[in-house]
Amino acid sequence: MGVADSYQHGLDGVLPDWHHREHHSTRVAAPPERALAAALEVRAADVPLVRLLFRLRGLRLDAGGTLLEAMAKDGFQRYGADVWVAIGRPWTLGGGLRPAGDFVDFAEPGFAKMALAFRAVPEPEGARLETETRVFLTDAVARRRVARYWLVVRPFSGLVRRSWLAAARKRAEGRSTGS
Repeated sequence: MGVADSYQHGLDGVLPDWHHREHHSTRVAAPPERALAAALEVRAADVPLVRLLFRLRGLRLDAGGTLLEAMAKDGFQRYGADVWVAIGRPWTLGGGLRPAGDFVDFAEPGFAKMALAFRAVPEPEGARLETETRVFLTDAVARRRVARYWLVVRPFSGLVRRSWLAAARKRAEGRSTGS
C-alpha cells in the first residue's frame, strides 16, 4: 500500500461514517515521502497564527514541538501508521478530550469522535499534500451542539489546516518557515 493509499484506508478503517468533514490540499515541489514527512514535522514555531488559535482554544502548545505533539498532549492518539484520533466534547472549553481506548467501537452518547490524517499524492512535478479531518457524533444531542459550535469554529479550523499545509510545503521544499 502506497503513501496515498494508506491515508484513505486508514480513515475509512477508523471513521468510515462522519457528520462533518474538512479536506484541504496544496501542491508541493518535492517527492511525496518528503512532503508527508514535512507535514508531520511542522512545528508550532512554523505557524504563529496557529499557535495563537491553539492558545485561544485552551490547548497547550510548546513552540519547539510539532503540532502533532501538541495535539497528543491534549488527548489525540496515533491510530495505526497515519491517523490521529480523539474522543471529546469540542464544544466545551478545552474540548473535554478523554482517552480514545477502543476508538472504532466507542459509542457513548454525548461525544464526538474525531480523526485526522495526511497523505501525499504523486504528481508530475512533486506531490499534492492533503489533510482530511472527520467528525462523528454519537447522538442527536452531540450533533446539535457541534452544529452550533461548527458555525463559529469551521473558518478557523480550515485556517489551521491551510496554514499547516503551507508550512509543510515550505519545509518540504527546503524554504524557511516560522518566526
